[in-house]
Amino acid sequence: MIAADNLCFAYGDQLVLDRLTFVLPDGGRLLLRGPNGSGKTTLLRLVMGLIEPNSGRLTGIDRPIAAVFQDDRLAGQLTAIANLRLVAPRSMPRRRAEDELAAIGLDRGVWSKAVCQLSGGQRRRVAIARAMLQASLADDAIVVLDEPFSGVAQVGQAVDPVAGLDQGAGPASGLGSAADTAPGQDTAGSTAQYAQ
Repeated sequence: MIAADNLCFAYGDQLVLDRLTFVLPDGGRLLLRGPNGSGKTTLLRLVMGLIEPNSGRLTGIDRPIAAVFQDDRLAGQLTAIANLRLVAPRSMPRRRAEDELAAIGLDRGVWSKAVCQLSGGQRRRVAIARAMLQASLADDAIVVLDEPFSGVAQVGQAVDPVAGLDQGAGPASGLGSAADTAPGQDTAGSTAQYAQ
């Protein structure tokens, strides 16, 4: 279980999270939606332990974490297959990495190319596949997906960035973010959607 109790965070004088409280049971999913600057990435960075809250408590985050960041953070000189194998034990068969790339819809013809030669959308797919593979290899992983389908999904297409997390060795908990960018959409407030 991941729990936040009166979590506060500010960048200087700019308060981003103000007494945020939630409980996410093991295996639960939380989708954060809101405009740029509403605190989605900040909360995900707190969950990953990359930053500390100004006050409040965040518990249940002391376990394996698999992440897709807003930037891909891939090893550009390595192939798509090799990037996935970076998060796996040496004994993992190549076929397992291939299965993850196929599942995310990456064309087989680019699996052996250096990722620096791939398009932005193709690199995103490699980053997503790497996180899904990493989560599937760990018990009780936390999967953090920060706007994972940027550059992949069609504009206006509804995509659930925390779907498909049930393949792991244990019940993965997922937190994902999606920007509210549809034309004419009200972005005055942020929302969180929870699914068990």
